[in-house]
Amino acid sequence: MPKIQWTNLPPALRDHLFERLRERKIKVEDLYQLKLWRESEPEAPEGAWYKDFGSFKICGEGRLPKTFLLVGQPAKGKRL
Repeated sequence: MPKIQWTNLPPALRDHLFERLRERKIKVEDLYQLKLWRESEPEAPEGAWYKDFGSFKICGEGRLPKTFLLVGQPAKGKRL
């Protein structure tokens, strides 16, 4: 199974992710949890997916991360 892609993202997608990080005011401590998960090289399921970190969720589709959601915002797809 392919891994989730974290580098060489299309520029518009990369910009969108950084914008959502700023808008959602995700704390550095919470981003550290994302960093640890990224370093585990998670597999990318087919279709929509999300990973819940408690204070935020990252959502994606296939190999690509797509957006960040806040607590209480519903996510679609397979929970990782």
